[in-house]
Formats: sequence, C-alpha cells, structure tokens
Amino acid sequence: MLAVKLAAAITREGKPMSSSIDAVLQGAVDAGAVPNVVAMAADRNGTIYEGAAGPRTVGQGEPVTADSLFRIASMTKMVATVAALQQLEQGKLDLDAPVEQYCPQFADVKVLDGFDADTPRLRAPATKATVRQLATHTSGLSYWFWNADIVKWEAVTGTSNVLGGKDEIFNAPMIADPGTKIEYGINIDWLGKVVEATSGESLRDYIEAHIAGPLGMSDTTFLMDEQQRARSVPIHVPGEDGAWVATDVDWNQQPDWWAGGHGLYSTPRDYLKFQQMLLGGGTFGGQKILEPATVDAAFINQVGDLEFPAEVKTADPNSSCDFNAGPGNKWGLGLMINTQQQPGMRAAGSGTWAGICNTHFWIDRDTGITGATYTQFLPFVTPASMQMYADFEKALYASL
Repeated sequence: MLAVKLAAAITREGKPMSSSIDAVLQGAVDAGAVPNVVAMAADRNGTIYEGAAGPRTVGQGEPVTADSLFRIASMTKMVATVAALQQLEQGKLDLDAPVEQYCPQFADVKVLDGFDADTPRLRAPATKATVRQLATHTSGLSYWFWNADIVKWEAVTGTSNVLGGKDEIFNAPMIADPGTKIEYGINIDWLGKVVEATSGESLRDYIEAHIAGPLGMSDTTFLMDEQQRARSVPIHVPGEDGAWVATDVDWNQQPDWWAGGHGLYSTPRDYLKFQQMLLGGGTFGGQKILEPATVDAAFINQVGDLEFPAEVKTADPNSSCDFNAGPGNKWGLGLMINTQQQPGMRAAGSGTWAGICNTHFWIDRDTGITGATYTQFLPFVTPASMQMYADFEKALYASL
C-alpha cells in the first residue's frame, strides 16, 4: 500500500491523522471493493490527509498516487458551473433567462411524453427552461443510466449517449416540464454551451484561462497528453470471475464539443485546489475565482420544495447501480446539498457530487473540511464502494 500522510497532515490540535483512515483504503482494495483508491482532505489551512492503496492498473506493480490522472466525469460539472457563475458576476449571464436566449437551438427541445410503439411522443414544454434550471438539474433533461425512457429514446433514434461526444445528444428531449422535478441529466453540457456563448471562448480555453490555470491545476484537462496518459488510471470492470479487469474505455478523443457535464481528467491533488477554493469562499492561493456571496449561493437551496430522490433506480446496470442518496437532499448551484447530518459525518448544508467512474467529493463549510475519494471503475455507486466512501469520511472526522 502507498499511504502517505504529509508532514503537514495533522489535526488542528496538532495530533497525527489516525492510521484508521489508511486501513479503510487498504481494506477496500484487499476486499475487492475497489481496484484502487486515492483519498484527500483539506481544511482552510491546507492538506490534512493524503493516502492511496492499490495499483494504478490491476495486475501491474505501479501504485496509484495522488498525481495519477482520473476521469473525474461529473465532478467536471462544478467546474463548468463555476465558469457560468463567473459570467454571472461579469454581468454577461442572467440565471433566470431562458436557455434559448444564449443557445437558440434549445428552443427546439421537446418533452418526451412516452412512445407509440417505437415512435417517441413529443410535445412542447409547458414553460421555457432557464439557465438556473440547468445549474440545478430541474430543466427536465435526463441521463440514460437513470432513466429508462431516455435509454429507449436513444435506442429507437440511433443516438449515442452523451459519453459518445457527438452533437446529436443535444437533440435529446426532456422527460419532464422545466421546474417540476430534479432529474439528473445533460444540463451542464448545455450550460457549457451557454458559457461559450456568453464568453466567446471554447469551454476548454475558458476553464484553462479562468479556473484551472489561476488555481495551478496543471493536470486538469479535456485531453491528456502522452505523459499524462502514462500516469492515468484505466477504467476497470468486474471480470467473469468477479476480479477487476482493466479496460481501454475512454471518452471520445475527438469530441464534437467540450463536455461541461463530464469531460475533464484531473488528479486528486489538482482537484483538491478547486475544492479548497470553494471552501475558502472563492479564493485559493491568492487567486480569486468567485466572490464570497456567489459561493454562498452555490451552497443554498435553489430548488424550493423539490428534493433529489432518496433512491434512484438504475436504467443501465452496466453503468450504474441503484443510487441511495437518502432523504432531504436539495440542489444548490452545481452541488447537491444535504439538509441532514449523519452521526460523525459532514455537517448539514455541505455540498457534494461525484463522477460515474466512482470519484466523489464533498465540501463542508460549517466544519471547514473538504474531502474526496478517487477510484476508476464501472458500474457507478456499488454498495461496497459507497461503504468505503462513508467509512473514509467517518474516519476522517473522527481524527479531527
């Protein structure tokens, strides 16, 4: 096991971090719950924990490290949302404006009301979706792995899912009227297009110039170079005998658009800087990315009485297991917000999200702690990996 506790990795009382955190990571790898794992945590003064267990590629000797590159998938969403919030601060973007004001093609998006045999039944939405609804997953847009109607729509129309990187996905319909439910979907891919329209830059260039570059996130990219790919962690899947097998599954390397919803590769050390920026009210390392009031808004319930479903059933078991988020979760701007605190874990009002290849982060502004775990496999949110994530969080808080 590679488990490195930094010299600075001490609690605010000056005591070393508990070795029980290391044991959580190693135990998960030894039990086959995950093929590998990196975990990170920081407070407002800096990194307080860094640890890793397992090989970068199962069957090979090189260990995974905090400088290994991962497909962070939907952890990209908060980066793209920060880009939109910067445009808001500059007066170039109105969150309550219709999406079609910035992306006229959005006016053609319909609501899927079912099927007549294999023919999709489409209608106009009852209201126009807003930019805020994109940022809060309340526009009505969905993803294939949690919505069977989108699985069928993609099949009968011959449309590849969003990971295919083809523009055709922007023809995908809503599955509910805007503002009527939280439905996780391709909202932030559309939001990335909004950012491109308001900024006049590609999303790739915008994020590099205004977020990743200023924060020193030199290994955060939409396309890895050869040296970065040599440090990257392949996506693993269970083999016929249940053991982990490395694959060559990857994002489209020549995408039609830069995917604000999932497209970034990053390292745990890189993304921790982004987490620390949000924990620090919009500034990290002397670089101001957002105003404190804008960060506050990201952590405030933006969806009223709507709630993220306590349990979401999978529509594609190869991509995702059922997701049990628990009760009382709202949505801020780019973040799921918990309204309840579980014993020994993050405070109520913390923001969180994850990536489909099983990367997770949270930001607890009340306690002043942010943490993350990284592994690289499908399907998403297996019970064993979610137990590891919870055990890491509990061990971390117990060490404070």
